[in-house]
Amino acid sequence: MEPRLILVNLLIKLGVAAAVSSSLVRSKEFKSLLFREERTFRQKVYLVLWFSIPIMIGVWIRIVQGSFAASDISFETALLLGVMGGRWAGCLGAALLSVPALLHGEWAAMPFHVLCGFLAGQLRAMAVDKDDIWSFSPFIDQGIFRLIRRNLPRPRLFDWQIMFFTTIVGLRLVQSELNRFFPKSIFSIESPDNFWVWGLIYAATVAAIGIEIKVFNSVRIQIKLEEQERLLLHARMEALQNQINPHFLFNTLNSISSLVRFDPDTAREMIFKLATILRRLLSSGEAFAPLREEFEFIDNYLDIEVVRFGTEKLHVVKELDPASLDVVVPSMLLQPLIENSIKHGLAPKIEGGSIFLRSRVVNSRLIIEVEDDGVGMGSAQLDESSSWSGMGIGMANISERLQVLYGDTARMTIDSHEGRGTLVRIRLPLIEAASSVPEGFYAERSSTRR
Repeated sequence: MEPRLILVNLLIKLGVAAAVSSSLVRSKEFKSLLFREERTFRQKVYLVLWFSIPIMIGVWIRIVQGSFAASDISFETALLLGVMGGRWAGCLGAALLSVPALLHGEWAAMPFHVLCGFLAGQLRAMAVDKDDIWSFSPFIDQGIFRLIRRNLPRPRLFDWQIMFFTTIVGLRLVQSELNRFFPKSIFSIESPDNFWVWGLIYAATVAAIGIEIKVFNSVRIQIKLEEQERLLLHARMEALQNQINPHFLFNTLNSISSLVRFDPDTAREMIFKLATILRRLLSSGEAFAPLREEFEFIDNYLDIEVVRFGTEKLHVVKELDPASLDVVVPSMLLQPLIENSIKHGLAPKIEGGSIFLRSRVVNSRLIIEVEDDGVGMGSAQLDESSSWSGMGIGMANISERLQVLYGDTARMTIDSHEGRGTLVRIRLPLIEAASSVPEGFYAERSSTRR
């Protein structure tokens, strides 16, 4: 083969390696098989099939076309399978992708590729830190620099990446010798008369493996980052949710303390209701709950507040659409809203007032309204509460929780008129109780936030 044609094929080979690896990582099933340390027998078989089938097609194209040598990356894939899947997967995959070559009469292809898969799998087992596999680079000078740097404080002669690099070059040399002594036994791109082309052939082999590993590793890093962001969102949401519970407990105990001296029986009843509320809080670590359960929880809270204010001063009116009660909402969503209405709307009003609770489903959105006919707020107060911090810890907490959980798909608005009352309206996307919170909800949220 002419040197110019060899160089063209080498460039195309690098493109084929990049295209195959990029196509494979588009599959969720392939990624779930590749990015795990332990695999069952069935998972190893599936991983081998994912790798081997496209490479078998490439070997078949090389055999049929004759001059299109760039489509055959079976040697590189045998090593890649071994280092990614282990000895067993490397040997099985190497045997499978060598079938077209064996049928074409290249009898040395299968045993040689099986040997490559086995040795690469053995190298995987020798790797103390599996991140060395994912960070493999075809630039050997970087590996030598790392080896020297590691040996300065603490001598350690073994470097996995240099060992893998040496194995690739050594096995590629064995392939060249097999092709030289048994020309029809195995396929290999060779140029013995030109030293520079010969060097580029070896460099392209190492680079093809390095490119595929880099493509896989970039997806692996992206998945890890998304997982870390999902865990961060989850931890942040739990911190916000836990912030509500002491705040609610403090206010409720204040309400009960006012009853202890002059009405012990009612105080005992309120303590029982508080115990019911706390039991629900402690027994449920879920971030979401059906709206029906939220209203049941609110009933106990309102019973406490009605006793505190008196039935003649606090009225509760519910207008609930039955279709809305099975929609899943963040836990402890309503209590801070109602507490805010009582504390800032009705408590300053001598004659008391009413709280209106409404829920309905409109245009694939759940709308929840908490309205009071209390003292309301003027324009100056509304400007101060535009960030929700002016409405108290509970309201600011809800706003932040909605932002963490839903991003821009949820809204909380406030409409208040001085002397006429305040209306807080929340719009949420629909999540049915039957399906509960979708798996990967936080991962989806992290992707939409970017």
